[in-house]
Amino acid sequence: MNRNRSYFLLLLLVIVLIISSVVYQKKYRDVSSPGTNKQYYKIVPLAIPDTLSFAGEPVPLDIFYVREALDRELSVNTYWHSSTLQLIKRAHRWLPMIDTILANRGIPLDFRYMPLVESGLRNVTSPAHAVGYWQLLRSTAKEYGLEVDKEVDERYSVEKSTRAACRFLKKSYSRFGSWTLVVASYNAGQKRIDRFLKQQKTKSFYDLLVAGETSRYIYRMLALKMIFENPEKYGFYIEPSQEYPVIPTHVVEVKGAVKDWAVFAQKHGISYKLLKYFNPWLRRTSLRNSHHKTYKIQIPDAPFNLTDAKLKE
Repeated sequence: MNRNRSYFLLLLLVIVLIISSVVYQKKYRDVSSPGTNKQYYKIVPLAIPDTLSFAGEPVPLDIFYVREALDRELSVNTYWHSSTLQLIKRAHRWLPMIDTILANRGIPLDFRYMPLVESGLRNVTSPAHAVGYWQLLRSTAKEYGLEVDKEVDERYSVEKSTRAACRFLKKSYSRFGSWTLVVASYNAGQKRIDRFLKQQKTKSFYDLLVAGETSRYIYRMLALKMIFENPEKYGFYIEPSQEYPVIPTHVVEVKGAVKDWAVFAQKHGISYKLLKYFNPWLRRTSLRNSHHKTYKIQIPDAPFNLTDAKLKE
């Protein structure tokens, strides 16, 4: 009898421990983990919305290949965690400036996702020698008013390259009358898209057969739009303190030659590295400025240590 009672008590203890463990995990798992959505715990297909638009133009999600193309890019950008996480943090620093320029130039705000797709908001150079956040070719940059030479390359200026990109986008829209086709023309070129439209006898991008890179472009922008508008839905939980802040700067005008940018930086209380970070369009260690132009040099406001700055607040 005592033996049976011992077995019963032991069994009861095991059951209580199992139930307690399940309750504990259910109660604390969501709190300790940065996400509560399903895909944080397991890889699951992502829901495609019934309706979606780009720059006010509806996306025809009733077409199977449109829906599947969006599904692909949404999955890639959601599950490529490290890249998208860094992109969200980086965007906090640069999108306010880009958004303001887009608004002032009459470009739909959805185009804020174009430099994210083009460069990941980094000053990179493509194999085709396109440069900067907006990946402008030398000829395109010059056509839309940027200075590009051995000493100065304004494609590396976020502000000026954004303004040049806006001029391209507005001109392209006046040509095609569709923001979606504007996106395609930015990737493939206006003449090529125009030729494709005439050859294939269509007026819609979604009916157009184009190369793979151009075909994926709009869906990459749409996927990032969906993630940025509701990051937690896709498993990205970022505290405001974890985003990269906008760093205040002031302008110093340079109207003549500069023999040594490192000396110039030192005179303004910063390192050459900081000078180049905020003015990457300066391509040499000196500036002849033979045409006596006025250049606006961005100098970061002190303190430069953001942690120390927050402690003093």
